[in-house]
Amino acid sequence: MAVRNRTREWVERWDPEDTAFWEETGARVARRNLVFSILSEHIGFSVWTLWSVMVLFMGPEYGIDPAGKFFLVSMATLVGAFARVPYTFAVAVFGGRTWTVVAASLLLAPTIAAFVVMEPGTSYGTFLLCAALTGVGGGNFASSMTNINSFFPMREKGWALGLNAGGGNIGVPVIQLVALTVIGAGGGPRVLLGLYIPLILLSALCAALFMDNLATVKNDTGAAWDAVKDRHTWIMAFLYVGSFGSFIGYSFAFGLVLQTQFGRTPLQAAGVTFIGPLLGSLIRPVGGRLADRFGGARITLGNFVAMAAATAVVILASVQKSLALFTVAFIVVFVLSGLGNGSTYKMVPGIFQAKARGLGLTGEAATAYGRRLSGASMGLIGAVGALGGLGINLAFRQSFQTAGTGTGAFVSFLVFYAVCSAVTWAVYLRRAAARSVAAPGAGAEPQLSYAEV
Repeated sequence: MAVRNRTREWVERWDPEDTAFWEETGARVARRNLVFSILSEHIGFSVWTLWSVMVLFMGPEYGIDPAGKFFLVSMATLVGAFARVPYTFAVAVFGGRTWTVVAASLLLAPTIAAFVVMEPGTSYGTFLLCAALTGVGGGNFASSMTNINSFFPMREKGWALGLNAGGGNIGVPVIQLVALTVIGAGGGPRVLLGLYIPLILLSALCAALFMDNLATVKNDTGAAWDAVKDRHTWIMAFLYVGSFGSFIGYSFAFGLVLQTQFGRTPLQAAGVTFIGPLLGSLIRPVGGRLADRFGGARITLGNFVAMAAATAVVILASVQKSLALFTVAFIVVFVLSGLGNGSTYKMVPGIFQAKARGLGLTGEAATAYGRRLSGASMGLIGAVGALGGLGINLAFRQSFQTAGTGTGAFVSFLVFYAVCSAVTWAVYLRRAAARSVAAPGAGAEPQLSYAEV
């Protein structure tokens, strides 16, 4: 494995589709990078969702009503979504290892800022700025996924991307569990923040010591433009709004909903809110694995149907003011959103591989085409998907402002999941649609099995 002599090894040759290369060298290097990518992304998610727990510490003395708190967490979601676009391209500019060190170090800014200002009397605008800074944690996901996508062969992408994303997603329930412990021990928000500062430094150090840069990964502005023009990029972004947008939006909002609608104390809310994100994170690799075996489109369709059904139960519980049923059904929605995260992300490389075959490409040419377009589209899909979290929190804010309950927001979510189900079936599972994955005018129609996407 030849390398360039830079600040850290740059791997010159990288061909994971070559079985001999993969078994001899590639698998070991890829899995080492995966481990420390997960660590960095995990801390990034914790920082991104920091204000989902900060608001639990903010009692009446802070003078911020529920609508104001929902807007605070919405600001973090918004900035995190937009940060994903430049983070996607940063990997090719700086290298995966180098950018992971930078991205991890940037997490110190929102954490230290919150440590300084977190007290009654601080202006609402200052809190908004601190919440916006946590968006850098949301960007970590895009660079991490783009980087790991380049390390693994097509046959292992679903599992590898699922592990990477799932391990990162677990950062959400972990920070909520730590907050629960701090609240239960009578500690304040600065205790929580003080615990995370050394963890951020640790993740940056590990990335510097144990990760690699791939010299074969380069930014391709043509690929980015092709991805923007391709309808499947936007269709998958829409579906990812339904899966990941739900996961991150509910992660920010669950505790606030329990406090506002059911009168839970901060300790009571924190004792429940971590369960949904934890289960949703753990099941994400399973969604990727199921998609590898049965086809991402099939798993995604069944998942959206199940999300709609579970949301209907949430609506029933909300109307009947049944806390027990509401909590259980909400957690089921969380689990399904995690499963859908894995299956929808697996669909992306499969779709562009199928298009490559539809264009008459075979072998290495088809692999290169699929990797080129899927890598370029993933950042955009991730960014748009994260905006779904913003929509969820704004919907809750409006619903509580106008009706004093989240029922109206849940009705809109149910309708959206129904639309996602219809889109998945119409575009990727109907026989005619499955055969039209190739670009118009691409010659002979590709003969695709439904399991390919």
